[in-house]
Amino acid sequence: MNRRRSYFALLFAASLFFPAARADEGMWLFNAPPQIQLKQRYDFDLTDQWLEHLRLSTVRFSGASASFVSGDGLVMTNHHVGLFTMHKLSRPDRDLLADGFYARSLDEELKCENVELNVLASIEDVTGRIEAAVAHLSNPAQAAERRRAEMNTIEKESFEKTGLKSEVVGLYYGGLYHLYRYKVYTDVRLVFSPEESVAAFGGDPDNFEYPRYSLDVCFFRAYEDGKPAKTPHYLKWNTAGSSENELVFMAGHPARTQRQKTVGHLEYLRDVTMPASLDQCRRLEVALLAYSERSAENRRRASAAVRGAQNSRKARLGMLAGLQDPAVLKIKQAEEESLRRAAAADPKLAAQIDAALKTIDQTLQTYEKIRVEYEMLEAAQAFHSGLFHTARTLVRMVDELSKPNAERLRGFQDTNLDALKRGLLADAPIYPDLETAMLASSLGMYTELVGYRDPLVRGVMAGRSPPDRAEELIGGTRLGDVDFRRRLVEGGAEAIARCDDPMIRLAQFVDGPARKLRAICEREVNEPQTRAYGMLANVRFALYGDSVPPDATGTLRLSFGEVLGYRRDGETIPAFTMFSGLYRRAESNRFAQPYALPPIWIGLPDVRPVSCSSGSMTTPRSWCTCG
Repeated sequence: MNRRRSYFALLFAASLFFPAARADEGMWLFNAPPQIQLKQRYDFDLTDQWLEHLRLSTVRFSGASASFVSGDGLVMTNHHVGLFTMHKLSRPDRDLLADGFYARSLDEELKCENVELNVLASIEDVTGRIEAAVAHLSNPAQAAERRRAEMNTIEKESFEKTGLKSEVVGLYYGGLYHLYRYKVYTDVRLVFSPEESVAAFGGDPDNFEYPRYSLDVCFFRAYEDGKPAKTPHYLKWNTAGSSENELVFMAGHPARTQRQKTVGHLEYLRDVTMPASLDQCRRLEVALLAYSERSAENRRRASAAVRGAQNSRKARLGMLAGLQDPAVLKIKQAEEESLRRAAAADPKLAAQIDAALKTIDQTLQTYEKIRVEYEMLEAAQAFHSGLFHTARTLVRMVDELSKPNAERLRGFQDTNLDALKRGLLADAPIYPDLETAMLASSLGMYTELVGYRDPLVRGVMAGRSPPDRAEELIGGTRLGDVDFRRRLVEGGAEAIARCDDPMIRLAQFVDGPARKLRAICEREVNEPQTRAYGMLANVRFALYGDSVPPDATGTLRLSFGEVLGYRRDGETIPAFTMFSGLYRRAESNRFAQPYALPPIWIGLPDVRPVSCSSGSMTTPRSWCTCG
């Protein structure tokens, strides 16, 4: 996506209250689809049968988006979605990222550790039950605990009744609550992935840009009972492809957006949290690149992490650029004023707006007092290490399992335990030197931001420098051994209490302070914000209905629009990119990284454009930049 189109997306992302916002950018709920808008604008009848087929064809792939593309469980997604899975399957003598992979038979498909596919089976509105549980509670701490308890209870009841994975999701920041039920596939196998050099052609310079030329695609397969899953709902290949001006649809699971934040909240993101997050991304990227430059094997080990860090950094740069554009805040201010004018005729609605905006501003002031420590400890930004994450999960799991299900932290409820244990016991490669490099960098950041005089910092560092402490922790831990982790999981609280592993001890040392910060955040920031944004949502519902979809929450959404090119700097940018453009771009950069092509791609005769179905598009488009 080019910079101007990125700005346009951010401008719309800032639409909080505007009732006439165009629907084409989407993120519509499947249980509140844009049927009227599609009929009026495109004369398209969005039927229940059509929606059901698309819903059951769409897959949540470890939190990202994918789709079934055959009746025997074949799943298509972006290469960058499967990146970390393929990295885990690689080893020094089998680099799936550099060399690609193709299974010529079912027997050759590679089983993936700790990959879960979810297919949305149903949605139920449980707003009334959640609201009733907290309506009588004025104390924010009690309300936060009761809200969490009710969500845990609803999920457990649903799972016991249906056998489906069940998740309660807040929409409109607490204006609505929906229960999502999923069919789960845990036996997932890799079928095909191209070489990374063509899957991520153009690398960081071309990422988030358009035109872009990359084969950003890979295929997996879902299995049940050791056999390819039967998936009657899937997206069929269309050899004709799509055409310019054609109406197309996209179903997927966008992670998070902040379109409905208030002006004050966006200003706080612009001035405080986004710059801090960007600095963290940059620091991690520098550490990973420095590690990668030491050897070819280091580059292989760190390649997925480097891609992830660069992607995060560039995404945040674009977000911050949009927030720093005065036009964005000007639009937001106009929208809040418009909402106030629309609500002025009803004193009750007007009072709710004033109270909500005041509360949100107060919560931001409260959060700023604990922000750095919260990010370092509870968000674990001070501990960039998969081994530390494992240690914290083990320490918290035994703590939480001693409580009734309703009282546990989110993520540790009964319905999530199987997935949690699969993650803990996954036999994925762990590289101690890479873990050490990342942990040393984050510990250095922690000491800089909080200060070495802080008692907790001194306790974490144990009289060592960040590099020495990281080496001591990673070199001394046994958590890289899956059998050792299994003994701790099976031994429970007693095994953790007896364990003298230094990483477990570190997780225990910081867990108390981290939990206190979490409690403050839930009590004085999250719960008041939830109520305030819920009030704003109810005002919008009263004035405009559900004409504006909620922010993304990682749940299934529907988008639609037309296939169109655009103009940039007097040049017409076509709607499609072709293989010929890839070769021209490689040649113009003398095939140097990141524009190098795999040897098999050099000199291919008679390359013709073909067609594909990208991600979860229901109308395939000409073979181009998939994703």
